[in-house]
Amino acid sequence: MISQIVFFITHLNEFLQAIINTMGPWSYVILFLIVFAETGLVIFPFLPGESLIFFTSAIAGATKSNLNVFILFLVYFFAALFGDTVNYAIGKNLHRWSFFKRHVPQEKFKIAHQFFVKHGGKTVIFGRFVPLIRTFVPLISGSALMDYQRFTIYNFLGVLLWVGLGTFLGYFFGQISFVQNHFGEIFITIACCALIPSISVSIGRYLRRK
Repeated sequence: MISQIVFFITHLNEFLQAIINTMGPWSYVILFLIVFAETGLVIFPFLPGESLIFFTSAIAGATKSNLNVFILFLVYFFAALFGDTVNYAIGKNLHRWSFFKRHVPQEKFKIAHQFFVKHGGKTVIFGRFVPLIRTFVPLISGSALMDYQRFTIYNFLGVLLWVGLGTFLGYFFGQISFVQNHFGEIFITIACCALIPSISVSIGRYLRRK
């Protein structure tokens, strides 16, 4: 079983390329739905984000790929933008639920609201680059009643930066033969690096409780 998993990861580019060749243009729809779910639906924070963007763009950088990097950029950009907007709307409507009113003290709500008034822009932009956390930032922004126009502006900038870096860096590195020959190993490395911010935040919270 372990050997099969290792084989799959180390030959990930071949498996992805086979799926893309089989699905054709429908690949873009599937990729859109994955990123939309990861950013817009709080029950799917475990879905791949920047790793998916980077490696599909890397495949687009290969000479035999059917993917277009500019279409990928648009697909990921609108998937994340719409996903965050839906997530924000869900958070904003939590106040109508009796469960939210009963279990969220008014004092904590005021603290959250004040935080997003002061630091909401930075949180929306930089929270985008932290796996798991980025799924909850739009939800909390909405539930803390962050101004929608302000959220939209910073969310646009955050998504543009996140998708732009992941897409075009992936496309650039995908044209390098070393990356093509060590696709699986690089995937593991980047996936582990992507978890560092989340782990750091968790450790920081744990130490503050001590």
